[in-house]
Amino acid sequence: MSNPKIVFLDYATLGGSSLSQLEKAGNLSVYELTAKDEIIPRSLNADIIITNKVILGEDILAGLPNLKLICVAATGVNNIDLQACKKLGIAVYNVKGYSTQSVTQIVFSSLFYTLSKLSFFDAFVKDGSYSASPTFTCMEEQFSEISGKVFGIIGFGEIGQKTARAARSFGAIVMYYSTSGQNSQRGYKRVELDELLRRSDVLSVHCSLNENTKNLISAKQLSQMKKSAILMNFARGGIVDEMSVANALDKDMLGAYITDVFEKEPIKRDSPLLSVKNSSKLTLTPHIAWASVEARDRLVKGISANIKAFFDGKQANRVV
Repeated sequence: MSNPKIVFLDYATLGGSSLSQLEKAGNLSVYELTAKDEIIPRSLNADIIITNKVILGEDILAGLPNLKLICVAATGVNNIDLQACKKLGIAVYNVKGYSTQSVTQIVFSSLFYTLSKLSFFDAFVKDGSYSASPTFTCMEEQFSEISGKVFGIIGFGEIGQKTARAARSFGAIVMYYSTSGQNSQRGYKRVELDELLRRSDVLSVHCSLNENTKNLISAKQLSQMKKSAILMNFARGGIVDEMSVANALDKDMLGAYITDVFEKEPIKRDSPLLSVKNSSKLTLTPHIAWASVEARDRLVKGISANIKAFFDGKQANRVV
């Protein structure tokens, strides 16, 4: 097809990344954000829709007779009704691997920020406490090394494996749980979830959100973990039950919670996480781990490549 009509529904989620490659792929219309009632008017004649977070359900898709391809500006496709796409003959492509380095970097910077009590030590110097100290250092807080600790990973895809390699480089003992039951990687110990929960000093979540993983970590699972354990979620908010985590933190049944994702995004002001008594047990970031400058550039390149692949009849990165 020459010069297909392409509509990007939520460009604001890419933070100003260049779309020069997409402009070459067809007749591109760009919207910063799109509300549900604006989707059909804006996309009525579209051959291709690009979306990051705009939800495309069957009620919307049925009203877009020209739509041939949905390019998800992400890896996760839980905002797309895939069954409806199959029924309507609409192809769906996602982009894999673009954020692996970015996410892994934020995983460990967040972990070390928490584990090493950097917030406390930074404030200790800046508020003048260090200047008034009788010694050359500060022993008011203690921190531990990751070396020798059990580093558990839930979900062992590309990001999970990259995280495993980084954890091992710091001397951690890595083991993982495969949520699909199909991922077996040589060189790493695969265990069942109960054992992973029981043994992990650090537990990092990197699986997809689906019917099998929703609320995978709730009150029952948290009760199986060490009281000193650090739980991290860099996958999807719905995998970890936030109320259960808040309760566990307040009852000193969990050492710390680090998350970049939330059940509702942006996080609601009445979220139980924002009411945790000891906020030093929390490190919260606004779903930003995926979004380094380099990762966003790779994402746009991936979307452009998917459009070309679709018209060339190639199946790489095709979900439906």
